[in-house]
Amino acid sequence: MTQSTRSVLSQQLGQAIAACKDGWRILRHRGPSQIQFWFIALLIGVAAGFAALFFRMGINALQSTLYGTEDVQFIHSFAEQLPWYWILIIPTLGGLLVGVILHNFTDDARVRAPADVIEGAALNDGRVEVKAGIASMFASLITLSSGGSSGREGPVVHLAGVVSTWVSNRIHADGITGRDLLGCAVAAAVSASFNAPIAGALFALEVVLRHFAVHAFAPIVIAAVAGTVINRLHHGDVAEFSLDTPGSLQFYVELPAFLMLGLVCGVIAVVLMRSIFWAEDIGNHFMDRFSLPRWLRPAISGVMLGAVAIWFPHIIGVGYETTALALSGEIALHNAIVFAVLKTIAVAITFGGRMGGGVFSPALMVGALSGLAFGLIATSVLPDVSGTHALYAYAGMGAVAAAVLGAPISTTLIVFELTGDWQIGLAVMVSVSMSTALASRLVDRSFFLTQLERRGIHLAAGPQAYLLAMLRASSVMRDLKDPRCASLQDCESLIDQGLCVEANSTLEAAMPYFDRADIPYIPVVVHDEEGAIKRIVGVLYHIDALKAYNRALAATAAEEHS
Repeated sequence: MTQSTRSVLSQQLGQAIAACKDGWRILRHRGPSQIQFWFIALLIGVAAGFAALFFRMGINALQSTLYGTEDVQFIHSFAEQLPWYWILIIPTLGGLLVGVILHNFTDDARVRAPADVIEGAALNDGRVEVKAGIASMFASLITLSSGGSSGREGPVVHLAGVVSTWVSNRIHADGITGRDLLGCAVAAAVSASFNAPIAGALFALEVVLRHFAVHAFAPIVIAAVAGTVINRLHHGDVAEFSLDTPGSLQFYVELPAFLMLGLVCGVIAVVLMRSIFWAEDIGNHFMDRFSLPRWLRPAISGVMLGAVAIWFPHIIGVGYETTALALSGEIALHNAIVFAVLKTIAVAITFGGRMGGGVFSPALMVGALSGLAFGLIATSVLPDVSGTHALYAYAGMGAVAAAVLGAPISTTLIVFELTGDWQIGLAVMVSVSMSTALASRLVDRSFFLTQLERRGIHLAAGPQAYLLAMLRASSVMRDLKDPRCASLQDCESLIDQGLCVEANSTLEAAMPYFDRADIPYIPVVVHDEEGAIKRIVGVLYHIDALKAYNRALAATAAEEHS
């Protein structure tokens, strides 16, 4: 062995010993706190799992009471036998009650949803609104029980956020810990809703936290498993849907058809999302035009839903029965198309009326119907090289849902875990990839991020777009007593030119002044109740704003890669 070789080996051995010592030091000093954090994640997982379970049981109990059926999974078949006026009255009264709840317990009469959870993770240290969240939970419970055409997963996600927010506030969690706990709660709730622990964990990382940091993975998995156990203790280890016919592709020659299906589903997903936004805009215009009280808005939607359900009860609630029929291939081509169109309209009415519920289950139903219709056409054109048309329904279900959620990974896994059939993987993956690639170009990444974009919250483009909105001018400005600060006379000169920012303004509002006026600093002022400038409180320098922005970017990158 040469001298140089021995030197290299000695150096590597020294590095290994140093790494072991450092690891032992971290284990001694941080190990107990890390174990404590995992224990908290487990408790949050259990709590969120029970919250999801009780929410689902509450829907079933209230829906059974209102419609008089013992098995709510087949609600639309039972509703066909009810008097028409009863089908009209139930969602109308339900909408009226929802309006009263939201009017009294929220500041904007709007149901809180996964978009608010994503906003809380990005901008509010992993916290969501507790009071409005609880009110939204009851509003969604009533909506889904009384005939609203939406899903139960969205309310469950926000309810989980309420649970984690309560814990984070009690332990005074910082931003990173609060976000991790929020991810744990969401993972447990989604896992409990779908009996899908893998998909639940990845949903929290992919959709809510929007990163796959190693430090968040272990506690989120622990919580997801806890939520799944809670579900299985009550419902058993069963898949939501079963593929009765063989799921194999015919010599893989059908893969081009599934590529086409993905593109079709991407368009359908965009139509579904834009229909909801269009309905919201129409609802806003209608309420403003006639000066109607905001608590009446859900009741108007309830009347419209009831009128549609008189002839097409398939739109009532989550739509489990229709989805199951589509996945088993028991719906004719004409009916599949009609039901998909009507479900899209019903979902738009529900959201446009600001009733409760989520968008995921409707996306599954519309996707299954669309996939079935595509499959019936495709298998009739080339029957000799085609498999079962039900396989297209599964692929369509995943493709539309993934495009709506903007979550191709977790949605693909949800389909696998919902069916328990991993042989359909190729078809689902191909369709999902094409639908998300297309739909993400036509909206702001997903339904939730587009919702936030419509509110002026720019999360879709990443931290570089929204971090400026998190920093206040008052927190970055220099005090007037600072010797490095501009003189009062110079500040007054800029104010006379209309160049100043409010102390409570964000850097997002302040930065354009530097580019537009080509100035190195801008006065920070406070206005009185009449809007006149009350006093100058400091000076915001361009270089200070850039430094603060850079620190925020570095902190975000460190969290996402830790």
